[in-house]
Amino acid sequence: MPTGAQDDENSDDTKGVGNALSETNLAVIEMSKDAETKVSAEEGEDEKKRSSSNTSGIGSSLGSEHSLPDDDQEHQNLHDKKENGVPVEQKKQSWLLRLFESTMFDSSMAMNYLFNSKEPGVLEYIANKLFSFKDSEVDFYLPQLINMYIMMHAVAEVIHPYLIARCRNSVDFSLQCAWLLEAYSVDANLPTKKKTHGTRLRNLILSGELVPKELMRASDDWKTSFKGHKFPNIHPPPRLPVTSQFLTPRPHEFHTQISVVGDLPLISPSPKTKTHMRSRSDVSGLQQAASHTIFPPPPSPSPKLQLGDLTSGRAFDNNCQCLDSLSSTVNDLRGVSTACVCNAPRLAPEQEFVKALVCIGKRLGTLPDRESKTQRLLAELSMLNLNLPARVWLPLYAKAQPHYVVRVPPQAASVLNSKDKAPYIIYCEVVTVHSLSRSPVPAKIVNSLRHVKSEEQLPDTVTLSLPPGNNNSSLSFSWEDGNCWSQDDDEISAQYQTTRKMKDRDTISQMSCESTDSREPVFIQAVDIRRRLSESINAPKAKSGFKRDPEDPSASVLKEPWQDKVDRIKDSSPYGHLPGWQLMSVIVKCGDDLRQELLAYQYLSLLKSVWKEERVPLYVRPYKIQVLSNDCGFIEPILNTVSLHQVKKNSRISLLDYFLQEFGQINSEEFLTAQRNFVQSCAAYCIVSYLIQVKDRHNGNILLDNEGHIIHIDYGFILSCSPKNLGFENSPFKLTPEFVEVMGGAGGDMFEYFKILILQGLVAARKHQDKFTSLVDIIRAGSQLPCFSNSSSTVQAMKSRFHLNLTEEQLHSLVDAMVDQSIHSLTTKLYDNFQYFTNGIL
Repeated sequence: MPTGAQDDENSDDTKGVGNALSETNLAVIEMSKDAETKVSAEEGEDEKKRSSSNTSGIGSSLGSEHSLPDDDQEHQNLHDKKENGVPVEQKKQSWLLRLFESTMFDSSMAMNYLFNSKEPGVLEYIANKLFSFKDSEVDFYLPQLINMYIMMHAVAEVIHPYLIARCRNSVDFSLQCAWLLEAYSVDANLPTKKKTHGTRLRNLILSGELVPKELMRASDDWKTSFKGHKFPNIHPPPRLPVTSQFLTPRPHEFHTQISVVGDLPLISPSPKTKTHMRSRSDVSGLQQAASHTIFPPPPSPSPKLQLGDLTSGRAFDNNCQCLDSLSSTVNDLRGVSTACVCNAPRLAPEQEFVKALVCIGKRLGTLPDRESKTQRLLAELSMLNLNLPARVWLPLYAKAQPHYVVRVPPQAASVLNSKDKAPYIIYCEVVTVHSLSRSPVPAKIVNSLRHVKSEEQLPDTVTLSLPPGNNNSSLSFSWEDGNCWSQDDDEISAQYQTTRKMKDRDTISQMSCESTDSREPVFIQAVDIRRRLSESINAPKAKSGFKRDPEDPSASVLKEPWQDKVDRIKDSSPYGHLPGWQLMSVIVKCGDDLRQELLAYQYLSLLKSVWKEERVPLYVRPYKIQVLSNDCGFIEPILNTVSLHQVKKNSRISLLDYFLQEFGQINSEEFLTAQRNFVQSCAAYCIVSYLIQVKDRHNGNILLDNEGHIIHIDYGFILSCSPKNLGFENSPFKLTPEFVEVMGGAGGDMFEYFKILILQGLVAARKHQDKFTSLVDIIRAGSQLPCFSNSSSTVQAMKSRFHLNLTEEQLHSLVDAMVDQSIHSLTTKLYDNFQYFTNGIL
């Protein structure tokens, strides 16, 4: 090989690992002499045998043919040492292996190589490498992993052990995988009776076989292997004669034909209870045998499973008593986690909870107007509350904050604006826990009927705590006085508050139990009146809220400051005193495919991390998406925000006047801070809208928060799709004269700052364009999503919008032209007018 050519190739190879990342085929230079190749191969045999198991999986793909080229002098030295019998030093490590073992190799590169590499050794090595990444890093790319698992058989085979291991250790991850497998398998359905490996994995997850390793039988390993479904029928060896030792149930075998459970004492309901009650089994006698076993013995047969039956009060109860037993309490005090060994379906409660929320949304969609939808929502949530607390959680927040839902205040919920669908927002009271699968459920707290307290002259409010393990079942009391309240009274109270007509439903929860429906006169001293007036005058000026509108009930709900809402609900909640109490919100949306929303969330999150790394002061607010299937899911609400449509409809003033009303005079510090926030967020979302071609940008899809940021929502039309596929909105992004007015007008300092931010954001983003291209390209594989209607040209068009071939000066001119085109865009004005006349959006 000529020296000059070799030097050129050496200089190309040493430009850094970064150039190698964006290309899947690394530049590999073969050695010129076959003899020297054989020598190096022989010398590397002993070293390969001593290599670790992690690097051995890379196989021949990272062999000597990928090693760095040496110059002629090094080749001569190698040959001389071999002839003289001098030990030869090991050759330099391959480029690919050096990359995989470097600190620069992250989860993004791993996804890229999994998708593009065809070498089995490389795929196996990267699949093993997944175990070394943080769970949160891999979870971010879980949609890409699942899509590759469904569409690419070679990738599915190597990542199968990783998915199985994660599912064993986490019930939340198990459900995440099952939901994504169901959603993305829709595009892979073939006209054949044979199930795809994606469908088989989903069935395996939901079957309950994936339990933690310590509870798994060794004979069940084949069931969870990638090719387990292909195994022939297994004929076990002849069993030994049944003796007494086989009649004792093992810790992981319960409710089988050979399990022996002694007769249980029968407990009859007390004749002095007010209402019809169900009795519960007394399992205290079984606790005595727990001291001599590693696991507690199987509990007594529980009542019949009533999962999904909301009228039973036990719709989310899987009959597991292991975590609520006496031994579990002792283990908690000792700091030892308790495992469920009763073989109860551990995923079923959360599945039924999610199913109940989705069914509510589907039933609301059949009603004609928002007022009837709101009333139906209150009744549905009151029924749902009868089955709480339970071992259920909100999937959007479970990874960051494990918790159990204890109550869903019906009066705080609201139906959101939608012409055809019925999305709704709920606020859930939760209690944080240590583990989703091993923590006990908080006891149900039963309150007396607040509305008849004064009429019946009750001495005190009666609050009862149910024993652990029976939080969803009715109680039986045998007290002599018979003056206590049962759970049925709480049910009547919930139904009474739901059906009772109030003029203002948003304020029901603020009414105190002493004043509601009380016939006793209330006397207030004059000194109290003066004190309250003085406090209201001297209190800091609160930002104005919106009046409740039956046509838009969500406006007043969303406008209320989040902390005020938390304090109000906590004060009126029977669970507000529990440690770890929090309020969480979620939007339930049915009838829409949220997979595009999920892709947009990943894109915005990646942009946010890139801008933070490059120190560009741009603001984006990605909101979490939980895809449940191809037509429903959960959306994270953005707190303390209202849409521009609601601002215009309720305030009847311009956007600048609204800023002045909310943040003070134009030269005040609060206004200037809000104006800067507006500019930084507007520039960021202009870049987002341009890169992924976000359409349907009417004022109902643009939010304004309490700090002045604007936030775009609803990414149902991105990349190559648009409303009705008309491609009507042809401006680079939405930038109206009203936005420019808030910035201080065209030519002002803040407006020039706005254009500089767009330039800086694009320059920073195009440094990492390979990450964005890979993110979209993996999801595009085999996808039937509308945003990929033009197949590969969609990704290529997105890549071209990074303008890698332009200098910064040329990019600066391009940004100025795009800003000017967007301000004077006729199609933007026409689309806003179209939305006003068809949907009433201002």
